[in-house]
This record gives sequence, structure tokens and C-alpha cells, in this order.
Amino acid sequence: MPLDVTKLLTDWSRGDQRALDELMPLVYQDLHRRARQYLRRERPDHTLQPTAVIHEAYLRMVNDSLPEWNGRAHFFAVASRVMRHILVDHARRHRAGKRGAGVANVSLDDALVPAQVENSELVALDEALDKLAEFDERKARIVEMRYFGGCTVEETALALGIAGITVMREMRLAEAWLRRSMQGES
Repeated sequence: MPLDVTKLLTDWSRGDQRALDELMPLVYQDLHRRARQYLRRERPDHTLQPTAVIHEAYLRMVNDSLPEWNGRAHFFAVASRVMRHILVDHARRHRAGKRGAGVANVSLDDALVPAQVENSELVALDEALDKLAEFDERKARIVEMRYFGGCTVEETALALGIAGITVMREMRLAEAWLRRSMQGES
């Protein structure tokens, strides 16, 4: 199946709409699992459902200019980034609707553990990831793929063209940097 997905991605990036129609059933369950896995950590009254996240990601990816796909792992890396933006946009809208809502400093441990994630924590993590990306894009992409996209170490390594051990080491370094950043340390 990975070869089928890669071929369909290549055909889609060349403008073949039929390839997109064939691709979506092949990746839908995996995308749904990743979205469901992330949303389990959200607060109980969260209104966004995995299917809605996937459909919004699909619309954004189809309407954007098509990248030259480098295979299945690259597709899921891009999908991770799109899902991150969807989730953060939703959190910002929800937070803006509350009177007196503000971003609180939280630890990365609180934001990354499989527990309920508050809107302010998600926004704080997103802002810290943007800061990290300014000087170390790869570490930010690793966190994004692992946390928002639910990618495994192997999928992340393949998408970024690095070894799995490098993914694990850089994830630890990124977590430490993000923890300090979210706690307001320089």
C-alpha cells in the first residue's frame, strides 16, 4: 500500500484529480486515527470532532498549491502541519469567545501528556513552536509531526530523512527548549 500511496501522491501533484479520489480512501483511516488520538487529549467539552479535522485538512490541502510529494511520509508530515493549524485556529477562536481569556504559562509536560489540553495551553505550545522554528526548523517539525500528527518515530524519521535515534534525541531537546520557553525563561 505505501507504494500505491506514493504513486497516487505523485500523480495528484501532477494534477491528476482521479489520483486524489483514489488516494483519500487509502489514507482516510490513518488520518482519522491520528486526529482521534490527538483529540482524546482535549477538554471534554471540545466541539471539534476527528472527522471535521480531517475534512478541513482535506479542503485546505486540496485548495493549496500542490507540493511535489516525496511519498507517504511527506504527505503525513504536511497533514500534521495542516491539522496543527486547524486545531490552533479552533483553540484561538474558542479562547477569544471567552471573557477575560488569556494565555497562561504552562509546562510542556502538561501540554504534551495524554491529558486534557486547554485552549490556552495549545495556543502557548503553538507560539513556542513558532519561536523554536525560527532557529531550528527540524526540531519544530519533529514536535509537530509527533504531537499534532500522531506520527511514529519511524514515520517522522522517514519524512525528514533522518535516523530514528536522531528523532528521539531532537524530540527530547525540543521538549526541554519548549518547556523553558513556555515557562517564560529565555
